[in-house]
Amino acid sequence: MKQIADQTVLVTGAGRGLGAAIARAFARQGARVAVNYRHSQDAAEALCAEIGPRAQAFQADVTDRAAVAAMVAQITEAMGAPDVLVHNALADFQFNGDARKGLETLDWADMAAQAQVSVGGALNLIAAARPHFAASGFGRVITIGTNLVQNPVVPYHDYTAAKAALMALTRTASRDLGPLGVTVNMVAGGLLRTTDASAATPEAVFDLIAGQTPLGHVTTPAEMADAVLFFASPWARAVTGQTLIVDGGLVCG
Repeated sequence: MKQIADQTVLVTGAGRGLGAAIARAFARQGARVAVNYRHSQDAAEALCAEIGPRAQAFQADVTDRAAVAAMVAQITEAMGAPDVLVHNALADFQFNGDARKGLETLDWADMAAQAQVSVGGALNLIAAARPHFAASGFGRVITIGTNLVQNPVVPYHDYTAAKAALMALTRTASRDLGPLGVTVNMVAGGLLRTTDASAATPEAVFDLIAGQTPLGHVTTPAEMADAVLFFASPWARAVTGQTLIVDGGLVCG
């Protein structure tokens, strides 16, 4: 059973925001961290410089299967085959309820764009890493979801539908990959204080959520990142196909 310090971890969309917090969390535990980015090269390279020599940046669009396969091959050569996949990459999105599209203006292209990154990206990552998982008899796949599936207080239809589909894939993939020694789980967060995606959220909304949350504050990226570590650790070795909601107790699963 691999400890986190023995793992090579690929975090998608890790140049900034929650992905960067997840990369930092794994690095603090001694893991080798592959920081994936699509466009945020400067941010990804700055993060790797901050973390140190155990982190390297790798460019790939997760919706491009060939690019993902090439990235995994590059990571394997540079750092060792990925033991852990953290699928955090998000299609361009702003959490601003006042500016969201309603059902009357939303079309399938909006839905498809979110699903292509959330679900398509997960499929591409699993396909690229599966031979390595099979060879080693070990793997961890951790997807990032949202508590809006359980509590759609703000109807971000396209984003939430894609994350619900990703949650279903997390469940079904756990059955398929389990015989290889691979667990597949989701960490579902609420609004985070603060990332680039949530920067457009009015301050009054943060305060409202904090007031309704048992812990009395809005979850931070660092707090959510720590929960991701659990699923990569030996303590979660018998947990798979699950969704853990990390939002300070605001929503019950």
